[in-house]
Order: sequence, then C-alpha cells, then structure tokens
Amino acid sequence: MDLNKKAPLFFKGIGYSPYLPGETPLQGASPGNDGRYTEHLTLMRNMGVNYLHVFPMNMPSNFFAQLDTSDMKYGQDIWLNGYVPDFLAEDYLTEMWTHIKGAIDHTYRIGRPDRLVLFSIGDELQAQSVISTDASHPDVRNFEGKHILVSNRTPTEIALAKLIDKAIEYELTTYGRRHLYCHTSWTHIGPLKRTDLDVPSDSALLPDIGDLMCLNIYTYARGVVSSSPGSVTHSTYQGYLEDLASSTDKPIFITQVGFSTSPSEPKPAEAPGFGGHKVKDVASAFTAIWKDLRTAKGNNKFCGIAFFELNDEWWKSGEDPIDSSQHEQGDPEEWFGLFEVGSDHRLIPKGNIPNTVRTLYTSPPIK
Repeated sequence: MDLNKKAPLFFKGIGYSPYLPGETPLQGASPGNDGRYTEHLTLMRNMGVNYLHVFPMNMPSNFFAQLDTSDMKYGQDIWLNGYVPDFLAEDYLTEMWTHIKGAIDHTYRIGRPDRLVLFSIGDELQAQSVISTDASHPDVRNFEGKHILVSNRTPTEIALAKLIDKAIEYELTTYGRRHLYCHTSWTHIGPLKRTDLDVPSDSALLPDIGDLMCLNIYTYARGVVSSSPGSVTHSTYQGYLEDLASSTDKPIFITQVGFSTSPSEPKPAEAPGFGGHKVKDVASAFTAIWKDLRTAKGNNKFCGIAFFELNDEWWKSGEDPIDSSQHEQGDPEEWFGLFEVGSDHRLIPKGNIPNTVRTLYTSPPIK
C-alpha cells in the first residue's frame, strides 16, 4: 500500500545492474560514476517503469542524483554467498553480516532511504548448499529473534531468519526506521513442492521470512514447467502463479523473469530454455507473462514484477580476468538485457522488446 495516497501499489519493475564492458563487480567495484544514469533512467522512465531492482550494493552518487529527477522507487538486492557448505556456520553468518550492514549504511550515507522499498537478504541459494546445511543441522528448526519468530522451519530458513532479524534490528537502532525485508529465492528449490526440484521436498525453501515473498520465476525453470495449466491462459506459468498465490497470505513480488538472447543454447538437455531465445520471440513472451500474471486467480496477492534486465552484463560469469571485455556467445548469463551495449557504451534496443514493456506498463489494467 502507498500509505500517503492510501492506495494499492503495483511495482512495474526492471532489474538493474549497470556494469558496462570492462567493468566487473567480482572484486567489489561499483559501476562507474559517470553520465550513464541519465541515459539509463530516461529509457526506463519512458517504458513506464516505476521500480528498479538494484543489484550492485554500492551504487555511486550519480545514480542517486539521477534517481532524484524521477518518481521511481528502488529495492536493494544484497548478495550473499550461496555456494558454501553450511549457511549456519558462525564464520559465514559473521562474514555475510558485514555485507548486509555495509548495504544498509550505504543507503543512508549515499543512497535514498525515502525512495527505497526493500532490502533483499540473499538471492538464489544453491541447491547443494541447502541440502548440506539442512543435513548438518537436523535439529535446528526454530528461531526467536527480536523481530522474526519462526518454528518448524528448515535449517537454511533459520539461517536467513537470523540475518534478516539482525538487519531489521540494526536499521532500527542505528537509523530509527526500517524498510521492508525479504529473501529472494528461485523455483528450483521451492517453495512449491514439485517432482523436478533440485532439493528433497523436506528442504524446499519457503521465502516468506520477512515482510513479503520475493521469487525469481522463469517460464522454463524447474518447478514451473511441471505445474498444472492455469485457469485462464492454461500456461504452466499461470498455473505456478495461481498455486503460489493460494499458498501464502503475504504479498508476492516476481523479482526476476526474462530470457537470454545468447546466440546459442549451451545445455539444451540439462537446462532447456537457458539461452538461445530469438529477439523477435521475447516480446511476445513478455506479453504472455503479463497476461498470465494479470489474469491469474489470486493476482491481487502480487505486488509487482521486474523484467530481467535493462542491459546485457558482459562480466558474467566471471570465468577469467578479461571476461568483462568480451561478449561471450556461449554464456547465456551475459545476454538477458532488453538492450544490448553498443560500441560507444550506449544502449541499443533489442528489437521490439523495450516497446513491448512500455505497452504493458502503460496500458490500462487487463479486465
């Protein structure tokens, strides 16, 4: 709810990680503090975007200065290492807390707390790490903090509860206020129990610890493709959304959905749909996703969606020191942008994809 306007909010978002060729966050660097943000935010504003899901944890001052010229809100994704063997290990929790504290402090020192909607504590934990954490702590099922109280949960969920509770308490005691908090998960590891999950059903992760449920939901992902058809469009994507809506009373934010337009699909058998999408097909796929969401039974549970992402990220997946200087054709992670990056670092629309997002975000609601 927008408490000022006393009206429901729906976030029409986009994932934003403005690293350009030659830049990488792998050693902790921020994106350049230059004029790119004027171009980028203008493009997003023209698409009807009202929310940016921001991935770099230390966005520079020029970004926030440009944000001041718009009416857009933002959410801050806080990276946690999702590949460790034990999320409950004390040294891991201590190290991850330094990242969380740093992101909160940066918001109040350089960012715009009045524009911030949420902090997301962690994003897409890996299945093997969830399995090993849960196996290592079979008796850790409950947690009572100052702000978070959970019982009969998995050990991985308890680790997240500890970090989220500590973040809420830190923000309140240090700055006298708090934002919304969530953990962003993905359908491969839950929350809906499907036959194709990458974790046993007892370890399916329910990302409702906090104020809202944030979930990356891709049309071709595990958990989604095995869903029943939806009630209106009959797609498995709508079927997944409807089952998700019926499973929780908390608001649901689709924090990522998109398609990689990499020239090839590197692992069609192991990961079908991950890469190799034709630009001309993405626009119609976005339209179908929008219809799936807006006509789904229980769609009032959803508070927003963020298409992933504004521009291609050359630095992924960080295989070598020069990875950020070349756009690798066989790495789908580098090709999710609605825009490609031109030789002068200006953004070039991929076909009709940006115009399609503009149409979806600025048209009257589907009846």
